[in-house]
Amino acid sequence: MFDWRDYGNGIYAFDAGYVRPILAAIHLIVDHGRVAFVDTGSKDSLPNARLALQKLGLDASAVDYIILTHIHLDHAGGAGHLMREFPQARLVVHPRGARHMAEPAKLVAGVTAVYGEEYVARVYGDILPIPAERIIEAGEGTRISLGSRELLCLDTPGHARHHICIVDQTAGAIFTGDTFGLSYRELDVDGRQFIFPTTSPSQFEPQEMRRSIERLLSFKPSAMYLTHYGQVPEVERQAAELLRHLDFSVSLARTHQQAGSERHQRIHRDLCAYLLAEVRRHGCTLPDAEVLELWATDLELNAQGLGVWLDQQAA
Repeated sequence: MFDWRDYGNGIYAFDAGYVRPILAAIHLIVDHGRVAFVDTGSKDSLPNARLALQKLGLDASAVDYIILTHIHLDHAGGAGHLMREFPQARLVVHPRGARHMAEPAKLVAGVTAVYGEEYVARVYGDILPIPAERIIEAGEGTRISLGSRELLCLDTPGHARHHICIVDQTAGAIFTGDTFGLSYRELDVDGRQFIFPTTSPSQFEPQEMRRSIERLLSFKPSAMYLTHYGQVPEVERQAAELLRHLDFSVSLARTHQQAGSERHQRIHRDLCAYLLAEVRRHGCTLPDAEVLELWATDLELNAQGLGVWLDQQAA
């Protein structure tokens, strides 16, 4: 499937081809024929990346940057393949993530410990190292020129300590990775979008996430651009919903803090019930089973991340 979205402001999104249709987007920023990719999906994104450039009448020589919001492999797994495809590009990544993109063995080992070798091989394949001299360590305040645009990198922890968001003030846009949550297009109702936080392990920090979201709002963007999935307007309203869901998730986790071996199961169960209730409140009429299938991985990871956070608080 090639899902293609032209937002009319020099920003485009296409399906990364990751796991299922319209689960993970790759964004393109295009200015005066120069291109930056934001996030990469897995190795399976490469054919769609080529097709995206073809649709724009551009070739590999137009790509100046591959920007990673963070190094979780649904965002960064294809980076090495795209960097090999676009030899003039430079990789832009948080300083905490740079070494893992140059030498990805520890990153792969960590993911393998969670998901198993078979899953990592099937979904991600080889994670190719990127030469250190092609990597830009984008700390807080790093500015990148693309055509006539300036892109500003912000250090935005909460989901991960190696997370940046990218402000494109020309378009009134911020590329938020996972900081501004998840919004899947299957749940849209009459043009209204549903949003939900991602609290996945192992660096979820709710207060940092709240501060990061509030900081993004201070730029007064006209829309956020989420890796999962695409453009989200009505920024103030969506931020309020996102923070409400975040507060509930943290409260829920604390309720089950002393549940021992039952803790994960109870958090997961209650997250499922809460999500379904909120989806119905939103007006979505998809069957419960379909909603839970769409959110299955996220619900499991959110429950895991809340549990890890509880353990860190106890320690």
